[in-house]
Formats: sequence, C-alpha cells, structure tokens
Amino acid sequence: MNTPEPPTGPQPVLLEPDPDDPTVLRPATAMPASRSAGSTAGGPSASRSGPIARPTVAFMASHPAHAIALGFGSGLAAWAPGTVGTLWGWASFVVMQPWLTDWGWAVMIAANLLLGWWACTVTARHMGLPDSSHMVWDEVVAFWIVLWLLAPADFWTQLYAFALFRLFDAVKVGPMAWADETFKGFGPRGGFGVMLDDLVAAFCTLLVMVLWRF
Repeated sequence: MNTPEPPTGPQPVLLEPDPDDPTVLRPATAMPASRSAGSTAGGPSASRSGPIARPTVAFMASHPAHAIALGFGSGLAAWAPGTVGTLWGWASFVVMQPWLTDWGWAVMIAANLLLGWWACTVTARHMGLPDSSHMVWDEVVAFWIVLWLLAPADFWTQLYAFALFRLFDAVKVGPMAWADETFKGFGPRGGFGVMLDDLVAAFCTLLVMVLWRF
C-alpha cells in the first residue's frame, strides 16, 4: 500500500485581523502543530507559533531588517534595551561625527528614518509584536537628531540630553502618549508609530535643552 508523500514547498501562512486595526492582516499567533513544527527557532517564521518576547542572535541574523531594528545587537539586551540602544546611538554618533558635515548628518538621518520605518515594520510582523522594546533603531536615530542639533556640545550637555531623552521615551505622557497610541498595530502604519514616539521624545528633549540654555 502506497503512503501519500508529505507536501513539499512553502507552507501557507494563516492570517488573522489585527486586534488593534481590523483592516490589517497579520500572521496568526497559533498554528497547527504539523505546521509550527517546521518553523525554525528564531527565524522569520517563528511568529507562527506565538509572539517572540525576546529575540535571539539567530533571529537577528535571519533577516537584514531584524539586524537594523534590533540596533545590530544592542536591542538584544535583557535589561533596558531602549537605554542600551540609545547608548549605542550615542557611541556611534561620537564615532561618525568627525567624518560627517551637517549635510552629511541630514542625509544620514533622513535615510535611516526611512530604513528604520521599513525595518521595524518587517521585524514587528516577524516577532508577532507591534512595538517590542527590543526594537531600538527608533531610539538610535532619534538620539542622533538630538545630538546633531545640539552640536557642538560637551560631554555633560550630551549626558543631560541622554537622561532627558530616556525620561521622555519611558514615561510616554502628553505628546509621547499621543504618538504611541495613535499609530499602533502591524504594517506600515505600525512601523511609522514605532519611529514617531521617539521622534516626539527627541523634540521634547530639544525643547527643554533650548529653554535651559536660554
């Protein structure tokens, strides 16, 4: 008696409406055992067996968008990944500052805002979480903006800006809460929201720093 051969080729992805926005479809958080068993741990298909609460190095390396959204590893921190990602942004700014003019920084920041939008959109879908704290590219680019517009600034001024930015990003009240709540979910709208709340935190940081200086 001939037994049927198992199906080959890519398996279909089951979609379900996003609870925050029914017009957006996202990968289902639960899959039949026969399908979820074939998922690779930490890879893009891992969200089929449930959301990824904490990404791994393997997950980060499985897609270019993951590496960008996770801050090239800084977002993998087990504790306060947003703070670690902001520190990574600060360090990278200091390294690149001697090599970039104001126009260079303008191009760099604009390009990475668009790149981060795409990367966070893709990574959120693969993780099954719309705005994981481990996605830190938003903190990186937003803090670049703060340091760029404050330059030239000494270490202590940069440190105060760092503390203010982390405070505004963490408390999410007022305009930060509005930005965080208005653009939620999966897809480009959700990816835009991931970037937006940190841009608002950067604006509030710069406003306080300007008032403090003058």
